[in-house]
Amino acid sequence: MALKVLNIVESAYRATIEEQDDTILWTVTALKGAGANVDVLLRSNAVNYGVKGQDASGLQFGAKKQTQPPQLEDDLQRLMDNGAKVYVVTDDVAERGLERTDLIGGLEPLSRSRIAKLCADYDQIWHW
Repeated sequence: MALKVLNIVESAYRATIEEQDDTILWTVTALKGAGANVDVLLRSNAVNYGVKGQDASGLQFGAKKQTQPPQLEDDLQRLMDNGAKVYVVTDDVAERGLERTDLIGGLEPLSRSRIAKLCADYDQIWHW
């Protein structure tokens, strides 16, 4: 049986100024595409990745324009379409003033108190 890996993503918008993707979501997508058994848990500020309708197309820092802005909603959807589970910590969602209806469909809600039990279902935990 294939090794089961849970990727806990806690830091949000990692490298999205320089790149068009979050480096960890890109890595997990590549691993999933290569046949790895990987899932994702969004917690802390990374729960914002699941918010519907984010648009960073006007992002600019001084003269530097981000010409390929991140499309995290699409990245998460692609992961789920490829069979990865994407969990979101509901306590962290609420602490950021978000409602469940603010999030894209398909995310699996998980309370903070259930994280340890979820981790027990995986062979390896990669925390980013």
